[in-house]
Amino acid sequence: MSKASSSSQGSLTCGLDKAAKENVPTTIVVFGASGDLAKKKTFPALFHLFQRGLLPKRIGIIGYARTKMTSEEFHKRATSHFGAEVNQDDVAGFLKLCTYVSGKYDVPEDFKKLREEIENHEKLLECSGSSNRVRVYYMALPPSVFVDVATQIKQNVYDETCINRVVIEKPFGHDLESSRELSTDIGALFSEGEVFRIDHYLGKEMVKNILALRFANVFYEAVWNRHYISNVQITFKEPFGTEGRGGYFDQFGIIRDVMQNHLLQVLSIVAMNQPESLGAEDVRDRKTEVLRRILPIQLEDTLLGQYVASTDGSKPGYKDDDTVPQDSITPTFAQCVLHVDNDRWRGVPWVIKAGKALNEAKMLIRIQYKDMPNSLFPNLARNELVIQVSPKESVYIKTIVKEPGLSTNLAMSELDLSYKTRYHDVKIPDAYATLILDVLNGDHSNFVRSDELDEAWRIFTPLLHQIESEHIAPKPYEYGSRGPEGAYQFVEDRVGYKRTELEYHWEAPE
Repeated sequence: MSKASSSSQGSLTCGLDKAAKENVPTTIVVFGASGDLAKKKTFPALFHLFQRGLLPKRIGIIGYARTKMTSEEFHKRATSHFGAEVNQDDVAGFLKLCTYVSGKYDVPEDFKKLREEIENHEKLLECSGSSNRVRVYYMALPPSVFVDVATQIKQNVYDETCINRVVIEKPFGHDLESSRELSTDIGALFSEGEVFRIDHYLGKEMVKNILALRFANVFYEAVWNRHYISNVQITFKEPFGTEGRGGYFDQFGIIRDVMQNHLLQVLSIVAMNQPESLGAEDVRDRKTEVLRRILPIQLEDTLLGQYVASTDGSKPGYKDDDTVPQDSITPTFAQCVLHVDNDRWRGVPWVIKAGKALNEAKMLIRIQYKDMPNSLFPNLARNELVIQVSPKESVYIKTIVKEPGLSTNLAMSELDLSYKTRYHDVKIPDAYATLILDVLNGDHSNFVRSDELDEAWRIFTPLLHQIESEHIAPKPYEYGSRGPEGAYQFVEDRVGYKRTELEYHWEAPE
């Protein structure tokens, strides 16, 4: 029985506790339970929901992987990223829900053994044979085994008398053709309503907040168009490199790893028109509508980079990793200009930028407005709306004011909503916890639909194929820098981004 300590209970937002209230007997199978994703993200997210009382009380969690482990070894691995200060009674209560099955990913007998374990769980939950059951199959797996595991689930575990939900992690293919092949293979086994394609950026607090910011505030939506906005930038920066995972990363590169999925999904939410409702299909219809109006990215609108060792030698270059080929041209940095060809955005350039081994950790959306027409004051700076997704969640508007005192000089300041200051008593959950809760509640709003995925690959595939077929070499940049030469000027030259002539620096709250 799922029971959280009273200290972790708080008021639950309407609808979040749907699965807990309905208390439908539920079994979650985590495939790849011995891997990094499961121990760092999946199990901590499930534990967070357990502590908040958001899991159904009648629930069982089964880990499945090829690694042979005892229950004790599995429990130790599953809890290894819970943190040192967690309530140990909560941990003990959570582990009572968790069991482990070892098996291969392409052996029918191993999946039949898994089915027996699930059925034994359901007997303990006193729901065996009932149609009022939920089974969640979470694939924390590399894409090479998606279809094998999905096939074995359908043939040897799937129960058509209950609700089945399949959760798939990115990457969803390598290009448009492979993505369509994967969608066809998965679609032959499960209905679209049973499939939840996770893009964890859709579970981040500030990304989820964009809909409210836009459509619950008249003054934002009134100026959210080409008549007022000059350009939009969506930026993802990591201060570390591939850190020993270079061989894996080299198969994908920064465009496939971050831009085609995370950043494009964020763009679709920022750019979409108002949906008819907040229902999953209405929201996803509007996102897909935007993606269909984005032209394929051109190489001349792209800047590529690959990091090299830091000047002092303390940080290695990308190709210093023994698992990376010495002739690799895989970009670890990319900056692209996109165009949305519809009435709202025609003529407004969008820049998406992503890079590893840069000078800081940051993910933000920067919307720069046009110069003030017929201004009484000199156009020394433009207004900007900045949504910082991570690491310090905030929304601020760069605003021109008069300097205080006797001076008549202009100054750049901000209207600032920093979550750490305004909501200091609220712990923002990890994106995975948010998305797993959506799966339990049967809500597809924050998951990628197959036609969205198709459009995303249509936008990027021609560029990716050209880079690879023409062996386009990325520009080198030093580990810990702002990126390759020309990156800073790129947004000025390509999209007309105007930097302020007034001194300004936004200070994130400590």
